[in-house]
Amino acid sequence: MGGPLGRRDRRPPRRRGRGVSERSELDEVRALIGVRQYEETADFPVERGYLWTSCASVQNANPLFWDDDLATELTDGPIAPPTTLSLWMRPHHWSPGHEGERLALQVHFDMKDRLGLPEAIISENTITFHEPVRPGDLISYAQVLRSVSDEKTTKLGTGRFWVVDVEYTNQRGELVGVESYTAFGYRRGA
Repeated sequence: MGGPLGRRDRRPPRRRGRGVSERSELDEVRALIGVRQYEETADFPVERGYLWTSCASVQNANPLFWDDDLATELTDGPIAPPTTLSLWMRPHHWSPGHEGERLALQVHFDMKDRLGLPEAIISENTITFHEPVRPGDLISYAQVLRSVSDEKTTKLGTGRFWVVDVEYTNQRGELVGVESYTAFGYRRGA
């Protein structure tokens, strides 16, 4: 895995053949449970154009996101649609000063590499909202591995489930949301 804080580069996948063969590797992975990793701040502040484009893409006509007077009355000013929270974790594939591939949810890809699991799916995604995100906010986020299961066999193959939380805060340090991903990394059956 890349360094625990701030690095977005990726090591080449570990060659483990049919999965984790060393107990120490699994212990190293489990030692990361609860550790904040890849702490970053979005490349740009929350911007109305992104919000309107997101609403337009799904035909979301909720006046709260389009009418400033109504937003002021109901929420003390414009807010971002809650479902756009993860926009601020999604890096541009290129930006000045960054080299290599930039991925959202890097801990998930680290897990695949470290556990030698070439395939993975996100089986569940939940979001808990806290303070509203507003235009002009600068969102920071960190990824936290919450759990890693014992090896399981499903219809997809044999592997492990893991849960990664992405914790989002604004420039004032207020928690604005937590997005939780449950993934299953696996090797296909023979």
